[in-house]
Amino acid sequence: MPSTKFIPMTAPVPRSFTPLAEALRPHSLDEIIGQSHLLGAGKPLRLVFDCGIPHSMILWGPPGVGKTTLARLTATAFECEFIALSAVFSGVKDIRAAMEQAQLNLTQGKHTLLFVDEIHRFNKGQQDALLPYAESGLITFIGATTENPSFEVNSALLSRAQVYVLKSLTEEELKQLLQRAREKSLGHLQFDDLAVDTLVGYADGDARRLLNLLEQCSTAASATGITSLDAAFIQNALTLNSRRFDKGGDNFYDQISALHKSVRGSHPDAALYWLCSMLESGADPRYLSRRIIRMAWEDIGLADPRALQIANDAALTFERLGSPEGELALGQAVIYLAMAAKSNAGYTAYNQARSFVKQDKSRNVPVHLRNAPTKLMKELGYGHAYRYAHDEPHAYAAGERYLPDDMKEPRWYKPVSRGLEIKIAEKLHFLRTLDASSKK
Repeated sequence: MPSTKFIPMTAPVPRSFTPLAEALRPHSLDEIIGQSHLLGAGKPLRLVFDCGIPHSMILWGPPGVGKTTLARLTATAFECEFIALSAVFSGVKDIRAAMEQAQLNLTQGKHTLLFVDEIHRFNKGQQDALLPYAESGLITFIGATTENPSFEVNSALLSRAQVYVLKSLTEEELKQLLQRAREKSLGHLQFDDLAVDTLVGYADGDARRLLNLLEQCSTAASATGITSLDAAFIQNALTLNSRRFDKGGDNFYDQISALHKSVRGSHPDAALYWLCSMLESGADPRYLSRRIIRMAWEDIGLADPRALQIANDAALTFERLGSPEGELALGQAVIYLAMAAKSNAGYTAYNQARSFVKQDKSRNVPVHLRNAPTKLMKELGYGHAYRYAHDEPHAYAAGERYLPDDMKEPRWYKPVSRGLEIKIAEKLHFLRTLDASSKK
């Protein structure tokens, strides 16, 4: 068996105090629960192990899904020396020390697998320091990250490593893990079905969190002298943190996207689900209120101006009431927005206009639209032929031009046939009919 070396070194943990998560760490691929999309027969990582040739890789997934375990098993399977670095505590000096050890291992006929946990915490210089060693074949590199490597890992390093996406454990997989823990360490405890569901729910796809909760259960049960645990005992005796949430990370923006698309898709229940999930997980309600206002302008716009007012009022209500009372206003706002008539006509028109102006040449303001505050400007004809709309039939100067003289009518704004924009479209058609009549 290959030896295992950690940098920085830590003192060995006495067996009686070994955490349950460490005691149950799998010793083979077949013992791993979850990740069947990578480890099942014929699947990518299983094929890597079967072919007998290791390669550098980045394991991307949420906490507690087996990234470190897979790295250790890779070192064992390919008989590599295992060096582990934590990007939180390590720097270029530690990388160089690890490479010196890898060079020494090579002189002894042993290849080295370098595992960097939380690789996204390394800056560009630290990540670049790994490149020559990964390229030369001195080491096989495995990085673990909870963040999207497309954004957090240098493209040069990313191009030299295969990315494998690990998934949160399903409820059934967590229940398998709970049963394994009972068989190996916690056989003296009994859990009713609701207690199991409670633990699995709070584990939220994280195997390590589930095992830590089970460890707390064992300690609390020993202190109270009981062996049969129900949901009430778990909720009263344990510290149950809110579900996993990576503020500012990939999951954060994925849920914001789901909330926005549920509103756009006119599904109030889904909109409420994602809003409440984010609030429960610790998302800043003020940030959410700003996003709700954005949704009203982007996806509803003039089809229902009330949605804009309700979104703004909800944000103001939260500022006045705070949490949790003010969150009700945000909830009702997303319900209204989800059910409001939808239009992105204004959003699309604005983007088209901005794009046109950005690439267009400078154009002069037509003389009849120019301001004439001085005698000279009046003598030059500024504003001379301007027609005051309020003095015209229908308060509309039919045939008047408001764009630069050398610019065609772009017709960016195209109202949809929903909500108030039905009436807006009718008025636009009427005004354009007046324009056409004025030219005859």
